[in-house]
Amino acid sequence: MKKIFPLALAALVASPSFAQSPKRSAAKVTPATKAAPATGPARPKLVVGIVVDQMRYDYLYRYWSKFGSGGFRRLLGEGFSFEDCHYTYVPTYTGPGHACIYTGATPSANGIVGNNWFERETGRATYVTEDKTVESVGGTGAAGQQSPRHMLTTTITDELRLATNFQSKVIGVCIKDRGSILPAGHAANAAYWYDGGNGSFISSTFYQKTLPDWVVKFNQRGLATRYLSQPWNTLRPLAEYTESSPDNSPWEAAFKGEANPVFPHDLPAISGVPAAIAGKDNLPGPASQTAADGKNTSTTPKAGATAANAATPNLGLLPSTPFGNTITTEMALAAIQAEQLGQRGFTDFLALSYSSTDYVGHQFGPNSIEVEDTYLRLDQELTRLFETLDKTVGKGQALVFLTADHGAAHSPAFLQAHHLPAGAVGASIMRDTLQNRLVRRHGPGNWVLSYENQQVYLNRTLASQKKIDFHELSEEVVQTMVQLPGVSRALTAEDIQKSHWESGTLMYLENGYYPKRCGDVLVVLEPGWYEAYSFPAKGTTHGESWAYDTHVPLLFWGWHVKHGESVAPARVVDIAATLARFLHLQEPSGCSGVPLAEVLR
Repeated sequence: MKKIFPLALAALVASPSFAQSPKRSAAKVTPATKAAPATGPARPKLVVGIVVDQMRYDYLYRYWSKFGSGGFRRLLGEGFSFEDCHYTYVPTYTGPGHACIYTGATPSANGIVGNNWFERETGRATYVTEDKTVESVGGTGAAGQQSPRHMLTTTITDELRLATNFQSKVIGVCIKDRGSILPAGHAANAAYWYDGGNGSFISSTFYQKTLPDWVVKFNQRGLATRYLSQPWNTLRPLAEYTESSPDNSPWEAAFKGEANPVFPHDLPAISGVPAAIAGKDNLPGPASQTAADGKNTSTTPKAGATAANAATPNLGLLPSTPFGNTITTEMALAAIQAEQLGQRGFTDFLALSYSSTDYVGHQFGPNSIEVEDTYLRLDQELTRLFETLDKTVGKGQALVFLTADHGAAHSPAFLQAHHLPAGAVGASIMRDTLQNRLVRRHGPGNWVLSYENQQVYLNRTLASQKKIDFHELSEEVVQTMVQLPGVSRALTAEDIQKSHWESGTLMYLENGYYPKRCGDVLVVLEPGWYEAYSFPAKGTTHGESWAYDTHVPLLFWGWHVKHGESVAPARVVDIAATLARFLHLQEPSGCSGVPLAEVLR
C-alpha cells in the first residue's frame, strides 16, 4: 500500500487537470482562444494579385472619365490607394518587377537582375525563367522549358503554401512566362503562360507532367484564333480619344504588313487567321464590342495591309492586341472555376498578370490611341473579374491588390516634338564604341563580352593575360561611357560593393546589383533617354530609375480593406510584407519591405 500511494499521487500530479491551477485555466480559456485552434487565423478565402505590365501611375487618372464603374473606379472608390509607390532599383523590367512584388526583395537579394543577363560560367546570355532541365507541357519547343530556378528567395505565395502545409492552392496566369512563373513561386501548384506557336496556354514539367483536363478543354476553345479573326477597332469613336495623340503619329510603329499605325488594325490580314463570317459575332466579352453609341467610326481596312500565309497563322500576334488581356481573363476565370479557388476552406492565391498593355505600349507609346483603347478594354476585363469574385468567392471575401511591374517613358520623338528633353541610345552602338576604344588602347581582343541592362561585362581573362590592372581598366571604361550621348554617369561594380547609399540614383544601382550576375561597369542614362533597338526610335520602353519608370499604382481592395488613400512614400518591396501581415504569414526569405500600416488598420 505504501508503494501504490506514491505511484497514484505521481500520476495525478502529471495529469493536465491537476497540473494546471483553476486560476491559470480561467485566464487562458476565452472565447477567442477557444476558436483559434478550430478556425486558425482569420484570412481571406482568396488572394488575387493583379500586375498590369507597363502601367504608369498616371494612367489611373488619365483615362478616368472613360473608365466604367466596375473596374479601376471600383478599386479606387472602395479600396485603398497608395499614391506614391515606387520601385527602388534598376533595371525596371518585367522579370525583376514581378520578382520584387512577390519576394519583397530587390534584385540584390532575389537575383533577378533583368529579363536577360550574361552568364560568365557559360559565356552566353540566359533568360530569366530559362530552365533546360525541364520540358514543355502542352507547348512547342523551348517555350515551355521554363521555371523559377533563377529566383534565389521565396515568394509570398511560397510562404502561404508553407504556412498551410501546402493545402492552399497557388496558380499563376499570364501571357508572358515570367509574369506567371515568378509570382507563382517555387512551390506553386501550377503556372500557365501563352505559347504563340500554338495559341494555347502551356506549362512545364517543373509543375506537372500533363496539362489538367480543364486547361486542355480551355485550349480547345480556340480563343486566340477567334480573337484574331476580326479587326481591332476602337471601343469608342476615335474622336472621343482626347487623352491621346492623333492616330497616325510618327513615333508609333505599325504592325508588320501595315502601311500606317492607324485604326482599324486588320488582324486577320496581319496574322493570317481567316476572317470571321461577316455579321456573325463569335467573340465573347469585350473583344466584339464597338463604340458606346453602337457605331464605330473605324470600319474600313487600311490600305497596305497584306495577308499572311493562312496555312501558318501568326498566333503570336495576340499579345500585341488588347485581346491578349481578354484571353488572360478567360483563363483566370476558368482557373477559379476548375480549381475551386477560394471555395475549398483554405486561402488560395491567384497570381494574375496582364501583359498586352506592355506589348501595345512598346509598339505605340504612352500617348497613342492604341494604349488608351487597351486600358479601356482592360477596365472591362477587371469588371468581369471582380463580378466573378463577388459571385463565386463572395463579396468582401477576396483580397485583391493591383500594381505594375514598371512604368514607361514617353516616346522621345513625342517629347522632342513638344520641345521637351529626351533621346535614345543604341545598346549595340554603345558596346561597339567601347570595344573599339579599348582595342585602340590595349590591342586586339574581345574586350566587351556583353552590354546588357546598361551594364558592361568586361573580359577579365583577357585583361589578366595582358597584365592590365582590372581596377584601372574599369575606371577607364567609366570615363569612356560618361562621354557618350545620353549617359548621365557610370560607376564600377567595385565602387558599388564598397559603398552604401540610402537614397538617390546610386541607391537604385546598389539595390539592383547582384555580383554573380551583374556587369563590371553600370551606366545611368539621363532623364527622358532610353535604350532603343531601332532608329528612329518608335513607341517606348523602360528600365531607368527615373520616376516615369519607377512610379506605379498600388491598390488594395476587398477583404478587411477600408476605403482611403495615402500619399506617404511606399515601396514595391512593401507589398509582400503587407500581404504577410494580412495573412499572418512569415515574410518571404529575402524580404526587405515593411508592412504598410495604413491599409492594415
